[in-house]
Amino acid sequence: MKHTPTTVDSNVIQAVNEALQRFASNHHGKNASYIPYLADVPSHLFGISIMFCDGSHAEAGDTGYAFAIESISKVFTLAHVLDEVGPQALRSKIGCDPTGEPFNSVVALELHKGRPLNPFVNAGAMATVSLIRADTAQARWDHIQATYNAFAGRDLTVNEEVYTSEANSNQHNRGIAWLLQSYGYMHAHPMEVCDVYTRQCSVAITCHDLVTMGVALANGGVNPLTGKRVVAAKNVAPILSEMTLNGLYDTTGDWYYKVGLPGKSGVGGGILAVVPGVCAIAAFAPPLDVAGNSVRGQLAAEYLSRTLNLSLLH
Repeated sequence: MKHTPTTVDSNVIQAVNEALQRFASNHHGKNASYIPYLADVPSHLFGISIMFCDGSHAEAGDTGYAFAIESISKVFTLAHVLDEVGPQALRSKIGCDPTGEPFNSVVALELHKGRPLNPFVNAGAMATVSLIRADTAQARWDHIQATYNAFAGRDLTVNEEVYTSEANSNQHNRGIAWLLQSYGYMHAHPMEVCDVYTRQCSVAITCHDLVTMGVALANGGVNPLTGKRVVAAKNVAPILSEMTLNGLYDTTGDWYYKVGLPGKSGVGGGILAVVPGVCAIAAFAPPLDVAGNSVRGQLAAEYLSRTLNLSLLH
């Protein structure tokens, strides 16, 4: 059943506007430069959205600007695969622990005999894509796109410029894909999987899209704007667990210490945080810290978590 959103509390609107004003002048960090397209995204862009499980929401800044979803996509592909194969089967092939190495590390794979330790490092994300039940690359992509559309409540599209830019510079990921194959942890053709993975990272979303996708997780797997179930309720906890343990690359622990929420970042500048049963927070600002997380996005999420008392640790 489609839900008609109620009016959001004035304190929430005030907090969102304050967060934008406080951190808009922060110029720390740099755009991702190893993907040529991302290097040229205007670094001043900054948007913040919060949406509650009743569909009410508040936004400020550049929340309508379409940016590349990048690694945040891993959350939603994981949701699809969990629905297909279940948590136990997934964990038998892909772990759920931090690697202690960068997200694109080959060393982490070699140290663990080719088994990716979690679905949010690049190796684990590609292994996750390979588990989708599909006979062709197009069918595999169709599953992913349909899942993302259901979470967002609208049809999303690939930014072809981002895809081309990434496809022309993803030699490292291709090497990881072949390495997974050599160890028996790649479950479809490595180059097909790598290409589909590259395409999923190139999906264009707005801050409003991202917060809608996140609040479906907060709402037990149901998109509150469409009323449609987008992931089984039993699989929400495993997704949030992965976000808690591995969502912000090498600085996930620091994020959880400050924000106290399951989160996921992408090098496109997006940040997502989920408060189970309550709401989701999304932010977008392209400049990243050394680990690949949006600087202003993290500050905004921390401010909202603290100001609205959303941390799970409180």
